[in-house]
Amino acid sequence: MRLKELLHYTYIFPVLAVGYYFSGLMGGGVFYDVIAGLLLTGSVLSAVHHAEVVAHKVGEPFGTIILALCITIIEVALIISLMVAGGDQAITLARDTVFAAVMIILNGILGICILVGGVKYHEQFFARTSATTYLVSIVSILVLTLVLPNFTSSVNGPFYNEAQLVFISIACLVIYGVFLMVQTVRHRSYFIVPDEHPEAHYIPSLNKTLISFGFLVVCLVIVVLMAKGLSGTIEGMVQSIGAPKSLVGVIIAGVVLLPEGVAAIRAARSNQIQSSLNLALGSALASIGLTIPAVSTVCIVYDIPLVLGLDKKDIILLSLSVFIVMLSLSRGKTNVLYGTVLLVNLAAYIFTVIVP
Repeated sequence: MRLKELLHYTYIFPVLAVGYYFSGLMGGGVFYDVIAGLLLTGSVLSAVHHAEVVAHKVGEPFGTIILALCITIIEVALIISLMVAGGDQAITLARDTVFAAVMIILNGILGICILVGGVKYHEQFFARTSATTYLVSIVSILVLTLVLPNFTSSVNGPFYNEAQLVFISIACLVIYGVFLMVQTVRHRSYFIVPDEHPEAHYIPSLNKTLISFGFLVVCLVIVVLMAKGLSGTIEGMVQSIGAPKSLVGVIIAGVVLLPEGVAAIRAARSNQIQSSLNLALGSALASIGLTIPAVSTVCIVYDIPLVLGLDKKDIILLSLSVFIVMLSLSRGKTNVLYGTVLLVNLAAYIFTVIVP
């Protein structure tokens, strides 16, 4: 690559963010945290750029799968590190983080994509078979992991015992594994919209793609690390307005999901709503389908209790969100109303976190 390309902001911001994080200046005051926030934002935008480079090279649906898996792996690493450090005080961390991520993706990212696309193009079309395939897998895993624990009787409370955790983990991996096989091999056509002008797209070289993939990983890692580093500042702000501590998890989940969210919204603005759906629903499926098995394994090994079952309020909000998403995607086309309703659902979720 030429030196001019390496001086692009998408290469400079991640390098500056890594240097700033390891300099120890974060947490030194409001000024230093503002700088950290700016570098974090630049790293998010850089991650989106590098993800698009990789996606152009490997094609759909592999490009969206790579971004979803990268973010999910880093999310899992963050949750596990906090749980091991927090011990019994972090028994609800995995549940709260996964639930927040799913609600933000289904209502926030998907809602903004549908609304933005609807405003600009009135209607956008996608393959109904892809939405159905995603939702069948997502709904099954959501019920098995976040609802069923409230109704088992082997142990008291919203817990699974060790045998149940093992079974549910295997079930999640089986569903996600078969879904990937369907998405990439057996029914790949479900997730691809034929390109009317394929010659208009620039295909990056292998060398540039490998460099972008490396910077993509760096961007995602530094976004999570800086979000974790800023969690103390965020927690202080939340406490200053008198909101519950659970709002911190929602904010951090939103920051971690920013790269996927920006990429999905940009795809919707470019009239590529199928790519937006692949990113949003694929991220939701990967987030819960991979996080729960990984966290369950760590909890079994370290003998950490794990609360998975949601309370009644959250079950209602989750059910409402899934039901509205299913109705919105049932016809294979979108409009502004669907996006608006989803965003109202997200507002209701965040409001009830602040005012339970």
